[in-house]
Amino acid sequence: MKKVGYFEGTDSMILTTLATKGIDTLPLGNGEDGYGKYIGHITKGDNISLVVGYLHKVIPLAEMAAKPSDILYSCMVHKIPVVLLVPKQFHEKAKKVLGDVAEKVRLVDSNNALDEIMKILG
Repeated sequence: MKKVGYFEGTDSMILTTLATKGIDTLPLGNGEDGYGKYIGHITKGDNISLVVGYLHKVIPLAEMAAKPSDILYSCMVHKIPVVLLVPKQFHEKAKKVLGDVAEKVRLVDSNNALDEIMKILG
């Protein structure tokens, strides 16, 4: 069974549609928002097929000594695809903000999110 981890604020219609297709959803937190399971603690045993959320959820606060790659470290180690929702016109700026992890995530406009998620899930 497929399972999608998601950050707080992810479109509930996307999550509902996934649920109707028999895909489990697991709330994830970035360590600051107190939401769901902390993404840094996910393991291969969680059987997460994909992580989805808005860009701002993986951008650490300015005063934190962290980078987006630190927040997404477990996803990179366990080769879990990450879809970040960013309006198309901001994709280039988002890549700059993401730094060294930019090429390892998929930036998707919200209007195309469900289609892209389903392509990845197969």
